[in-house]
Amino acid sequence: MKIRVVLVYVLSLCSTCSFAQVPVMLWNFEKVDHRNVVDKVHNITDTIEGNFSMTEGMSGQGLRFDGFTTRIIRKNEFLPKPGDEFTIEAWLALVQYPLNWCPVITTESNEIKGYRLMIGPYGQVSFETAISEQWIACTSGNETIPLRKWMYLTAVYTANRGMALYVNGELMTGVAIEGSLTFPSKSSCILGMVTAPARPSNTIRTWGTVPAFFGLDGIMDEVRVYDQAFTADQVRTHFEKYSPKDPGIPARHLPTLEKNPDRFGAYYTKLKYYPAWDTLWPVDQDPDIVVCFEKNPVKMIFWRGTRYGPCWVSENEKWMADQSLETWGVGEKDIEGCFEHMQDRHCRFSHVRIIENSEARAVIHWRYAPVSSHDHTWLPDPKTGWECWVDEYYFIYPDGSAVRKVSWNKGSTGRAVQFQESLPLTQPGQLSNEVVEDDYVFVADYDFNTISVSVDPDKKPVNWSGDYTVQQFNFKSGNKPFICFEPGNHMWVRWIGGAYNHFPVNQARSDGRWAKTSNRPTHFSSSPCSDPIIYENGNRLYWIGLYGMNTMTMNELISFGRSWAYAPELSLQAGGFVSKGYDKTQRCYLLEKTGRSEEPLEFTLKGSEQSPVINPAILVRNWNSEKAGVMVNGNTEIKSKVGVNHQLFGDDLVIYIPLKTLKPVKIRILP
Repeated sequence: MKIRVVLVYVLSLCSTCSFAQVPVMLWNFEKVDHRNVVDKVHNITDTIEGNFSMTEGMSGQGLRFDGFTTRIIRKNEFLPKPGDEFTIEAWLALVQYPLNWCPVITTESNEIKGYRLMIGPYGQVSFETAISEQWIACTSGNETIPLRKWMYLTAVYTANRGMALYVNGELMTGVAIEGSLTFPSKSSCILGMVTAPARPSNTIRTWGTVPAFFGLDGIMDEVRVYDQAFTADQVRTHFEKYSPKDPGIPARHLPTLEKNPDRFGAYYTKLKYYPAWDTLWPVDQDPDIVVCFEKNPVKMIFWRGTRYGPCWVSENEKWMADQSLETWGVGEKDIEGCFEHMQDRHCRFSHVRIIENSEARAVIHWRYAPVSSHDHTWLPDPKTGWECWVDEYYFIYPDGSAVRKVSWNKGSTGRAVQFQESLPLTQPGQLSNEVVEDDYVFVADYDFNTISVSVDPDKKPVNWSGDYTVQQFNFKSGNKPFICFEPGNHMWVRWIGGAYNHFPVNQARSDGRWAKTSNRPTHFSSSPCSDPIIYENGNRLYWIGLYGMNTMTMNELISFGRSWAYAPELSLQAGGFVSKGYDKTQRCYLLEKTGRSEEPLEFTLKGSEQSPVINPAILVRNWNSEKAGVMVNGNTEIKSKVGVNHQLFGDDLVIYIPLKTLKPVKIRILP
């Protein structure tokens, strides 16, 4: 059992006791041979496990721990047993706080024997010893340890008197004790990682969380254990021996492009986050996809850190994500929490590929299986083993928009299903109010009725719903993310003041973790959420939505949505072609060439205020020509984008026309 004592006790240490100049354990990382760090004082070699790197330390070299795999082990046979007094000191520069309490150094057995110096999930420091087989703790307040700065930690123990904790030479807290340390006889000493799998702190559902190993993420240097208790003056003297420098650790922003090609298209790439995280992934080149736009800094990113769920990224690196198809158990069957793409932190069941890529449009296919934090798929069939799988297609156009089509088999999702959930992301150190305005989202219908929703619950009800079809997040950026749904969509909105950091990038096996500090990327708001129109196509079900990020006002966005939801009628004026109608799943007019002649394709789009013509796209099956010329109302001043897709049974033509009008428009396409 652990006891955390909050009573501050200023420890009075004997100023006449002798001061040991030689530590009984030392890790200063000046000599590292492959995976071994050498204690030069005692000629002991300790193993460094996992991924690590050497870097500039507080003095000479330091060791960079990756937070996932790195730990140092001093085997039990080389471990000195402390007597009636000892001191621990360590220099530490953290990049982010651990997922839960994690040791700088520990020698313990089942939390009833031993001692440890710990870092908490909010930047606390705790010095703990087992007295009469109970943990007694000296614990500091939250954020005692700032990030990306060198900090000097000192813990002092004297049997039957007290314990004291110092940070940068200043006493943080102390506690009086009666009794002496119970030392484990068979335990080793571990630096930088929990001794056994543990759950993250602040989880929403314990049954949706799986214990796992995790460690400190940062640089460690000059770790020493002495067999005497330091006085306050001696602690201060040791701190003042060094002049703390900036450890040179950059903030870990979500990936950015080193160079934007400034050309529309989808590109395979390998996005970089930070070296320790990147090293975890057993992938070769080109695992990710980025879609860029001409003369537009907006990006659409399919990245492993979001489990390939696509994100729209603004000109000032503000990210907008969305939920996958999500399901969960009901009642007694709710034993593993949510099943969704967020839980597939290794992307075992999630991948993306480019289906089509031309200057007129790109098509991306994202396929995934909803999984739990236990790495189980949803409702596997006992006879066949097949479970719920989802196919999402994104038809992306040069104007920074994409139609999202989400498709799955009938009967594969169970009763509880959530289809859509808007998820803005934050960078480390960034709060939600730095991403969105106080009126954080606008929602509207196609009759131009618009409502702004505030983070202030006194301005709008905390929970409300309606048959809204358009949403636009009021990002603090020029380009703002939006979604347009079909008429009949049901939307509900809630503002959640907190944020969650189990997604993105986090490797913790948890379906929900409240973010109590801003040291990691988070997602927040979790709304609006929509129940879209569901269609049947044979054994498949699907829904669609028009997504994007641009500079449109709400009225412009509503008109844009109407051009998709109430697309203008197409009227053919020439033979040799047949119209297959407007396909909202592609935001595209479908035609097919039936003749063999080189005659042009001519048609009229009957634009109106109710059905605007805005950046229409046309796909012609069996075009079978490498090029095409486009005339709009008899001229070629509008520079259309033309793409030819070479298919197994013929060549298809895709045309995107940058055009906006409320009137009928005649279009002529020449081979």
